[in-house]
Amino acid sequence: MSHKTTHFSSFSGTRPASRRRGRRREAGVAAVEFGLVLPLLLLIVFGMVEFSIALYDKAVITNASREAARAGVMYKVPPLTAAQITTVAQNYASTYLISFGASPSPVSVAVDQSSGTTTGQPLKVTLTYSYSGVGLGTIVSQLVGSVPITAITTMNYE
Repeated sequence: MSHKTTHFSSFSGTRPASRRRGRRREAGVAAVEFGLVLPLLLLIVFGMVEFSIALYDKAVITNASREAARAGVMYKVPPLTAAQITTVAQNYASTYLISFGASPSPVSVAVDQSSGTTTGQPLKVTLTYSYSGVGLGTIVSQLVGSVPITAITTMNYE
């Protein structure tokens, strides 16, 4: 009975060529996958930023209508006129709306004092703003139009 003995030679620190090619292929596949996923990730991130700015602008429009209504109903002799209440709302909105240097679209203000300006009567302030987006939102706005943001505040005269 004879036994065959197999001797392994020691590695000299080099890897077989097939292993090196496999790792290079894996790195190439990872780069291609990253290239395919990156646009989707950027779309999601910029979409979140755009949505956040729209929510912030909605809060600004709501606060502007509240500030204007509050200024209008406070006890004052003589009471503020519709033009003065409109100015309060427009100043607040122009100060706090996010526009990144571009001039924001104008805020339309409607003041309803039809019930009078005596104590207990309602004052209704309505603000409307067309949000057209910043960055990604401008592309969407060109396709579907701007998004109207409206805030209505009603307070009683003091």
